[in-house]
Amino acid sequence: MNVKALLIDDEVHILNNLKIVIPWEDMQVEIIGTARNGAEALDLVRLHEPDLILCDIRMPVMDGMEFLREVRKMGSESEVLMLTGYQEFEYARIALQHGVRDYILKPINYEELEDIVRKISDIIRSRKMEKTMAERRWGKVISLAYEKMMFDVIMGFTSGNASYFMVDDEYQSDQLVYTVLLVDLDGYAQRTVSWTDNERKLWNFAVRNVLQDALQDDWLKYAVLQTREGEWCVLLQFYKERYDITETDVERWATTIQQAVKEHVKMTVSLAWDSGPIPMLGLAATYKRLQRVLLLQSEVEQLVPVDESSTARQVAMVSQWQLVEEIVSGMKQNDRQKVEHGLHDLQSSLLLMSEQSIVRAEQFLQYVIIHLLREMRELELLTTQEEENMWNKLQYCVSVKDLLTVITQLLAQTNEHAMNKKSSEMLMISAKDYIQRNLSSDIGIDEIADYLGISCSYFSLLFKNHFGETFVEFVTKQRMELAKSMLIMTDKSITQVGHLVGYAERRYFSKVFQKYTGMTPSEFREKEAPAPSQD
Repeated sequence: MNVKALLIDDEVHILNNLKIVIPWEDMQVEIIGTARNGAEALDLVRLHEPDLILCDIRMPVMDGMEFLREVRKMGSESEVLMLTGYQEFEYARIALQHGVRDYILKPINYEELEDIVRKISDIIRSRKMEKTMAERRWGKVISLAYEKMMFDVIMGFTSGNASYFMVDDEYQSDQLVYTVLLVDLDGYAQRTVSWTDNERKLWNFAVRNVLQDALQDDWLKYAVLQTREGEWCVLLQFYKERYDITETDVERWATTIQQAVKEHVKMTVSLAWDSGPIPMLGLAATYKRLQRVLLLQSEVEQLVPVDESSTARQVAMVSQWQLVEEIVSGMKQNDRQKVEHGLHDLQSSLLLMSEQSIVRAEQFLQYVIIHLLREMRELELLTTQEEENMWNKLQYCVSVKDLLTVITQLLAQTNEHAMNKKSSEMLMISAKDYIQRNLSSDIGIDEIADYLGISCSYFSLLFKNHFGETFVEFVTKQRMELAKSMLIMTDKSITQVGHLVGYAERRYFSKVFQKYTGMTPSEFREKEAPAPSQD
């Protein structure tokens, strides 16, 4: 890791000696420029941002002390080594109080100077390494928070407008747009019905890892969200004013993903995508469109471009799908009346469809059953044996009547299991208690769902229905309110408060706090601190 150095002295022979006598290359130090006075040097500092500056004190136009003051005003963190004569010794002492690392007296002892430069260069490299590691940690923190938030958005649990969400360091959510690719393992539901939970988790984990790595070479900002077993959304984020993605770009990314899964996991996937640009508030609807289109693909390894206009052409049964979504929504909310109402309307609608095309109605119902089975598995509303029995029945269903009978039986079993499940209210009381006891930890949906003994999807739905906000919104609010109290009532540092409310990175804690309150933690503490006693 090279260190960039700037040499400043009004005496030409000293500049030449500094360049020639000191073994800069051996020390992995690059001389980025030389200057005869502070004014010249300031331009070089702005242009090159040197890590190390060797500077004389007495120079014409702008001396070393004035130069030092200007450099610090610019916010430069360069290490400064002052060169000084005996008569400027007091200046050197003052310079040390203004952020100068060290000084060396003239005439210069070049061996001594070399030793000092080596030591300072090592300090600079260590600091750069620490900064690099901190940036990597920061990137990881942001990535995890982003994934948690975007899962809620794409599943339709939140509007995506919460002011304390960290979407991007510089841009507000309305300045960002997305491209969405939906990845589905071909025949997943039927192929994995006899697998154990651990086997399914292992394969899903393996595919997710492949998806996370597949597009890294393209330097894209994207998140991989598992929306249900065997299905993932790949969200690619762009700045609205810089969006220049073509259909060819997205097809290439889809092909790359498809090939990567086949090569590394030995499974085939089909993909549907909407290249966008899609605003955040349009992601949930886009996900549903892509899901419907993929469900209707009878072949494997499909690559299907989809947009809002083409969906109407590809899916002629939009109204019927809306009824299916009403049934699924009723299942998720444990609303038996909503399920029965949706099923009744679907039966009536299918009678009209059958009059036009019995084959199309039968095909549609096949897809509906597959969709319902996958949703029920996600919500743990069927046992493995019951699911296997349903797949066996499906093989012998040849008419619309038979298929509707299977759907009716499925929904009846759903109601039975929902009634036997633990009370949703008791589950949420336990969840709230768990959150309060673990606010200082990096808790996630998967951890709490496992603690409660339910699936992540079921937990997310219960949580949203019970508290009226998503898990991320709820936990963030709890943490911020606790942080506000601690900043007022204790003298703990900002970093300590952040740790105690679950943020290992002070930088991330400060940014979330500022989005939530409109002030940094320091500003909040100063504003809200109790007035000193007048006694």
